[in-house]
Amino acid sequence: MDQIKIGKFIASCRKEQGITQAALAEKLGISDRAVSKWETGKSMPDSGIMLELCDFLKINVNELLSGERIMVESYDKRAEENLLAMREEIEEKNRLLLRMEYWIMSTAMIAGLAIVFTASFVELPAWLRVGLIVFAGAMIFIFAFIAVGIEQKAGYYECQNCGFRYVPTYWQTNLAPHTGRTRYMKCPKCEKRSWQKKVLTK
Repeated sequence: MDQIKIGKFIASCRKEQGITQAALAEKLGISDRAVSKWETGKSMPDSGIMLELCDFLKINVNELLSGERIMVESYDKRAEENLLAMREEIEEKNRLLLRMEYWIMSTAMIAGLAIVFTASFVELPAWLRVGLIVFAGAMIFIFAFIAVGIEQKAGYYECQNCGFRYVPTYWQTNLAPHTGRTRYMKCPKCEKRSWQKKVLTK
């Protein structure tokens, strides 16, 4: 999706309705700076307020995501194109999150092991040696919790019994036995347990 084009379209529709950025922001319960970012193509409206924004601008979501008014005959085709573009964007964001999870955990493990190695083989007072090992363990533990939170939010888990894709809670993800990003969990739809793989889109 072309954020610059969408931003210009939002600005144009807002002016057609004769309202300022500040007035639109007030109606939506956000800051006028957020509206300014949309109109300059620096960000996109949150999905939670898209319908309300479209209502104020007298357009539909498909036109908003296309950045232009759509003729009736080409509406279905543009809707499909926009859905595919949104799916690709979601997949890419989820890939970035999972890469970030990998780098956070890898960095924490390497740093933690380096600290433990240093504490074990370098001549240090006993209290400092113990302190460093405890610090390394705590650091790895904390970063592991952060990494699981990132993995839980990025994409979905797919039930191997019924194929249902869903986002489990943080603690369901954290406490589930796992190998890599495949976790043994109970499906909320069929209520059977299986090894559920991480997938990027629904």
